[in-house]
Amino acid sequence: MSDLFEFSEQDETSRQAPYQPLADRMRPMELEDILGQEHILAPKKPLRMLIEAGLSGSILLWGPPGCGKTTLARVLAKKSDAEFIQLSAVTSGIKELKAAFDRANSLRRRSGKKTMLFIDEIHRFTKVQQDALLPHIESGTVIFVGATTENPSFEVVSALLSRCQVLVLKPVSVSALITILLRAIEQDKKLSLDPKVEINEKCIEQIAALASGDARIALNVLETCVEVARQKNSGKPVVLPELIAETFQSRLIRYDKGGEEHYNLISAFHKSMRGSDPDAALYWLYRMIEGGENCRFILRRMIRFAAEDVGMADPFALTLAMSTAQAFDYIGPPEGHVCIAELAVYLATAPKSNAVYLAEKAARQFVRKENSSPVPIHLRNAPTSFMRELGYGKEYRYPHDFKGAFVPDESYFPDNYEPLNFYSPTEYGKEKIISERLSHLWPARFNKIKSKQK
Repeated sequence: MSDLFEFSEQDETSRQAPYQPLADRMRPMELEDILGQEHILAPKKPLRMLIEAGLSGSILLWGPPGCGKTTLARVLAKKSDAEFIQLSAVTSGIKELKAAFDRANSLRRRSGKKTMLFIDEIHRFTKVQQDALLPHIESGTVIFVGATTENPSFEVVSALLSRCQVLVLKPVSVSALITILLRAIEQDKKLSLDPKVEINEKCIEQIAALASGDARIALNVLETCVEVARQKNSGKPVVLPELIAETFQSRLIRYDKGGEEHYNLISAFHKSMRGSDPDAALYWLYRMIEGGENCRFILRRMIRFAAEDVGMADPFALTLAMSTAQAFDYIGPPEGHVCIAELAVYLATAPKSNAVYLAEKAARQFVRKENSSPVPIHLRNAPTSFMRELGYGKEYRYPHDFKGAFVPDESYFPDNYEPLNFYSPTEYGKEKIISERLSHLWPARFNKIKSKQK
């Protein structure tokens, strides 16, 4: 099958492919040539020592695109002296898995050689397809290596996850990308063909910075820039910063609206506003907007933030959040983005209180445990004469008939309860006024709270 291949066959054919991208031509073949993953591959690291010894169990490689997952899998197979079979979860299914297992079994019977099965984008497999791997991993038919850009705890079934060691790969650092690009310029035959292209150090740094930790993108952009420079000026081609910017078109923003990064960015945005940092809030906001996030999702989270994290310290925040959502629906993007930015700055700089959030949580938990106490007679509604005859609403004292629209010593709880306390106002923003008012109205209850806060 065309999508199943041995390591040695792939290595040989990759060097002969007529239109092979630079990223493939420069793919490291030895462990020491893999850059950017020193946290797991540096000398004396446990994984490095196991790989060097040719020992490898089933592994899940989790990391962003272009960080070296496929390269590491191939090197693992080479070090383990195993046949390398690669599948893509995007284009493969049970049929291709069965063919791979049959081939691995046949090879083991004939020569005793191990087989490493590498499945790229394993998160694209269904539960049934992932489960199909289990008996063959368990029996040792294959050494399984999976690669994913998504959090395995969300996307890989627990039975498969428990049989694998998860290795977290990082985006390739700018310094490592610069080394990779310089290595390509020095070693790749096509890049060094005449006419030789001039590219200075600043341009190399520019490509590395714009690649967002993706070595594949960095190398392919370098190759594109070299080819375009040769076409523009065959006499003395030069790669200029403008050409690099045009090739990238815009800074690559790594964002997956359905994946872990979606939740990571909204979390960073929320925490920046909670931490009262408007600049950080704007940074994370525009990371999401430029990544294509649905602005209504962002606004829903901001509305909740206004109630949960600003609360009664500035009750107007909730009104403004609702108005901003309405304004954005009316104006639409991109002009409406400034409304969201204004709200982000307002929420970040507003005084903070989670007192209502804590009160809501406490009240909900209490009622779930105790919700059968009858409503006191004086608080009941009495829409009919029969109910009034039963005493419903009797002895209810109307607050507006009293000074300050307040009835001293009235109880609004069930008869079998002492006054409960769910809401503990803070001393921040407008909530300080509320705290003082409640201490005046209900001194026995709220003065205790104030003394605890001090």
